[in-house]
Amino acid sequence: MTSASFEEITKTKPEKSLLRPLKKKAGRSNQGRITVRHRGGGAKRMYRVIDFKRDKLGIPGEVAAIEYDPNRSARLALIHYDDGEKRYILAPLGLEVGDTITAGSDAEMKIGNALPLKLIPTGTAIHNIELHRGKGGQLVRSAGGGAQLMAKEGSYALVRMPSGEVRRIHIECFATIGQVGNVDHQHIKLGKAGRKRHLGIRSTVRGSVMSPRDHPHGGGEGRSPIGLPGPKTPWGKPALGYTTRRNKLTDSMIVKRRK
Repeated sequence: MTSASFEEITKTKPEKSLLRPLKKKAGRSNQGRITVRHRGGGAKRMYRVIDFKRDKLGIPGEVAAIEYDPNRSARLALIHYDDGEKRYILAPLGLEVGDTITAGSDAEMKIGNALPLKLIPTGTAIHNIELHRGKGGQLVRSAGGGAQLMAKEGSYALVRMPSGEVRRIHIECFATIGQVGNVDHQHIKLGKAGRKRHLGIRSTVRGSVMSPRDHPHGGGEGRSPIGLPGPKTPWGKPALGYTTRRNKLTDSMIVKRRK
């Protein structure tokens, strides 16, 4: 079992004004049916309101603290802006307490600042990237994540994602300079089933130990092979090598697939 050292955390209690209640869903939809399996239970959490939009343009803010967030793998940076407002942002690697950050077209090129892609030099590491201008960052937000701005072609920029996928994104979309912090998150080993339950993740039962009415792999005397052509999901769909992507509208934006 291994865990994070939390050495970068400078404040243990969250900012009360930025907390919201977070209701457990247990994998169920608004009809009460389980639509995501193996969810439920876990430690109680409060949601931290995070500024993914970075729409406080031209107003500098000072990093007051680096905090833990139970809802994501990345750390949070608490920003105190000059006009008195407080906001959370994702803490980039290298951002420290006392640093000053800004967002907008006139922001300088340094870690934690947010700018439109058209003003960021090619080759720069970026994160919290918008897909639609003004909607807020949707890409590259987990611990250790970092995309690279490859090139600019007309109204679009080519960005290489952490997965290796190369994607076209409009040059007016905002992104934050730097790589997401807490890069050692990938080395954590939970070590026991109980820690998985604390995260709200329930155990997964193999299809081969179910009955035939519950799973295509079920049934048979003793331990039986899958039998059918290829592994199946509980609903009979192919489980490996089966394409589930259905968003044809953005197919043209993907220049090189991650596979």
